[in-house]
Amino acid sequence: MLEPIDNVRDAKPTYWYTGYCPQSGKLLQLPRTHQVEQIAHELMAKLSLADRYRREGKMYGVLLVETSTGDRFSLQAFSGLLNSQAVVDGWVPPIPGRDRVAIEETATLKVLATMKQELIDLDRTTEREQYRSISAEFVDRIKQLSIAHRQRKAVRQQQREHYESTLNEVELTAAIAQLIAQSCQDGRERDQLKQERDAILHPLKRILDQNDDLIRELKQRRKLRSRQLQTQMHDAYRLMNFLGTSSSLRELMPAGIPTGTGDCCAPKLLHYAASHQLKPIAMAEFWWGDGDGGTGRKIQGEFYGACKERCQPLMGFMLAGLSSLPANLDLSIVYEDEYLMAIDKPAGLLSVPGRTIDLQDSVLTRLRGLYPEVYAVHRLDRDTSGILLFARDKQTYRKISQQFENRQVHKIYEAILGGRIELEQGSIDLPLWGDPLDRPRQQVDFNLGKPSLTHFQVLGQIEGYTRIELTPVTGRSHQLRVHAADVRGLGVAILGDRLYGCRADLERLHLHARELSFIHPYTLARISIQTQCPF
Repeated sequence: MLEPIDNVRDAKPTYWYTGYCPQSGKLLQLPRTHQVEQIAHELMAKLSLADRYRREGKMYGVLLVETSTGDRFSLQAFSGLLNSQAVVDGWVPPIPGRDRVAIEETATLKVLATMKQELIDLDRTTEREQYRSISAEFVDRIKQLSIAHRQRKAVRQQQREHYESTLNEVELTAAIAQLIAQSCQDGRERDQLKQERDAILHPLKRILDQNDDLIRELKQRRKLRSRQLQTQMHDAYRLMNFLGTSSSLRELMPAGIPTGTGDCCAPKLLHYAASHQLKPIAMAEFWWGDGDGGTGRKIQGEFYGACKERCQPLMGFMLAGLSSLPANLDLSIVYEDEYLMAIDKPAGLLSVPGRTIDLQDSVLTRLRGLYPEVYAVHRLDRDTSGILLFARDKQTYRKISQQFENRQVHKIYEAILGGRIELEQGSIDLPLWGDPLDRPRQQVDFNLGKPSLTHFQVLGQIEGYTRIELTPVTGRSHQLRVHAADVRGLGVAILGDRLYGCRADLERLHLHARELSFIHPYTLARISIQTQCPF
């Protein structure tokens, strides 16, 4: 379970596990780094050698920890059960507590199984089978009779039309009376068949209604018994955090506890580390094995963040006590005066925080730890690196934002395309629209799209790739990425842009906001900021 790891300084995180401390209210973070991802890839290689890990798809996790003496190790965990086993040598054990209700759990599960069989038996009684069979038989008989009646009705209609054209009034009256009598006879025949059906089915229905009452009562009792056991188990499950505080699942999630809470990798790993005085350094979770857990989205070997329903609500409590892990600035300031600040944003970091707790780490979040009144003037995609401008007060924000709105800010991006193009320079004028049912993807749409214009200049061809300079006139979401990938634009996706069709296995999107030029809102001097392209 413990694997020694060299103590090296890691590169920038690829993801942050986050949560608000319930005591201080501060945002706590635990990164997923390239180093811990490498540890996870080594575990994947081991899993691929054993068939028992392939048979059932599930989440696996690794946690890089540090001892009080500075030694680093990795812990590994699986979600739920592994081949029906909760405790497996070499893996972090389940969160303790379930053993304290083991006897009650066994007895309750036996009772629940008995109730389930009773429900099955009540649904499979002889009377129910007879009712279903006889009902089906009468449905078919009534259907066949209806067909015969429709045919006879059609014949009567033809006869009536013939009588009206060939018979005198007295003869016609008698003939129509005969047709009406035939129609009434069909109605009596239909009613008799239904009466025959009801005479047979009604006694059976009374028995079934009594059985259904028993089923509803039994389901209610089974549900109540199951909830009682679940409450006992949730009270028994106690999680430990890095303050040394323990709390039950029911105390941490009073509004309701989804099935499987506490059995995921992240809580198991963090609880084990806290219980053994190990300091967490970085964590990674990935999917492995057949199936996708019923989500339709899980991919073997892909890394995933904390699940929103079961793990994310626990993160604030479980990370509490990690005072040595504040939000890391880890940013390069390329321009700064008393009014403005420009950051060279790294790829993989949000410009501003997202709506959910797992998307709180961003350039703006980090800056506000030092500059509470800073405001993001514009945004870059998460996967795009480069110059990002911030205002240091609201008045400056309003002034500089007007330049962006009026397209008075000059921006130049540098990118590498995943192939070669024939043109050396030109413009792409394709309107863009974001389908609300397919976010965040944007697409060219000449009916719904907003005008979007990009100028381009090829800088060189490199081993089948194209280094290119892109100058957006408009600032639509994903504008450069769509204009590059769409066949009506450059027809070649930016290298690393998996969203728009690049299949190369790369760590980042090769798009960098290289230059930014604008008029200073107070000195009125032109400010030109440039950064080195990192690829």
